[in-house]
Amino acid sequence: MIKKIKKKSYTSVYALGQYISMSAHKARRVIDQIRGRSYEEALMILELMPYRGCYPIFKLVYSAAANASHNKGFKETNLVISKAEVNQGNTVKKLKPRARGRSYPIKRSTCHITIVLEDISFYQQYEEYFMYLKKPECSNENRNLTCYDTYSSGGLWDKK
Repeated sequence: MIKKIKKKSYTSVYALGQYISMSAHKARRVIDQIRGRSYEEALMILELMPYRGCYPIFKLVYSAAANASHNKGFKETNLVISKAEVNQGNTVKKLKPRARGRSYPIKRSTCHITIVLEDISFYQQYEEYFMYLKKPECSNENRNLTCYDTYSSGGLWDKK
């Protein structure tokens, strides 16, 4: 079951997979490899890793990117996995019949996986703006802002 959640933030999009039949430990092993990477790089890593947990995580990352492009209009090349976490879900308990009327417990663990994609083009626009402000024609170094006080002799530590 894949559940999609939208956050009110301007730059991030969620996708949440609940009750995935896999232990949280095995899912964390895969999630740690893709956390902080770009969307395209994460898809390549997930396709080539040999673990069974890669396929549901691949579907979640793909779903989060589809949410970002459809709901918010983000480009997939600007998306980065900013947050990826795995929480433990319910454990399904069954009994398997054994010899001489006995039973053997079977425990199937589940997990909840949350993928958050963030659009970095928003931050790149701010970086370009700050780089523009650092240019020499925009700086305040060319202006003479010295203020002369009649009570001081011009020293650094002079008081009135």
